[in-house]
Amino acid sequence: MITNARQFRITKAQAEKFRQALEEFNDSPSAHAADVHPRLIRAQREAIASQLETLEQEVEEYERLQKSRRRHLDIEQIAELPESLIRARIAAGLSQRDLAERLGLKEQQIQRYEATKYESASLKRVLEIARALTVQAV
Repeated sequence: MITNARQFRITKAQAEKFRQALEEFNDSPSAHAADVHPRLIRAQREAIASQLETLEQEVEEYERLQKSRRRHLDIEQIAELPESLIRARIAAGLSQRDLAERLGLKEQQIQRYEATKYESASLKRVLEIARALTVQAV
């Protein structure tokens, strides 16, 4: 999951590299070589395509969240709460720095919380974050 603008830029760049790699692979003589088993060629192509698809999905989700501006958390299990808080922050148009400022914390603390899916955050802190994001559970 992309959690900030830096990761977004990196992921977009990586997706472009995989897109180019897939094009180059499809155009390369080895993709059509008679001495390479067709299953191996197909496996290589599918591996590149799969990675590209994953990166593109992450980019699309981040862009969709940025545009959505939603104010509610859709969770069915408590285990979904950490990623829902990250999505809510992105949808609110807040950077990790913005959220940290709202809470009187350092940006690095929010980065750590999100990198570890809020494992070290107390319930009190999680509730403060949800309030700072002005989200509602549905």
